[in-house]
Amino acid sequence: MLYLLDASVVITAKNAYYPIEQVPEFWSWLSHQGARGNVKIPDQILDEILAGSNKDDPLFQWIRDADNRNALRLDEEVDPLLVQRTVRLGYGDDLTDDEVEQLGRDPFLPAYALSDLENRCVVTTEVSKPAKQRQNRRLPDVCETLGVPWCGPFELNRVLGFTTNWRQRQEE
Repeated sequence: MLYLLDASVVITAKNAYYPIEQVPEFWSWLSHQGARGNVKIPDQILDEILAGSNKDDPLFQWIRDADNRNALRLDEEVDPLLVQRTVRLGYGDDLTDDEVEQLGRDPFLPAYALSDLENRCVVTTEVSKPAKQRQNRRLPDVCETLGVPWCGPFELNRVLGFTTNWRQRQEE
């Protein structure tokens, strides 16, 4: 399974539970998982992360590191028809230009997942809120509508076996 990370996953990890300076093991594990092809971040989401960070932010510096960026970058183009399908079915078929702008880059994640539905999963910290409509829909609800697998970051960590001694376990 290829796990496609939402910007919220790395931003929340850095801000809330895995500060880069305090839990560097998580960040080296994440880069390692990217290099192995288990975790990827589409260009649109990488750009969103970089645009939302200042140059002194440890996350900005970490993601700008060529090794980390290359390990995590999903090296493919999105099918524009799948993005359109995601917007139309996941959010609404008659969104205004303002509503489409409010979607940000979120529609890209389910669109990339739709290109290989049986082998891809969207990872987000967003919580399902089924009552939200149109441009306010959350990624879990959009994924459910489209039949795209999704999970939260702690499930990702569990499935891929993150521990702070992950390197030692690999050597055993």
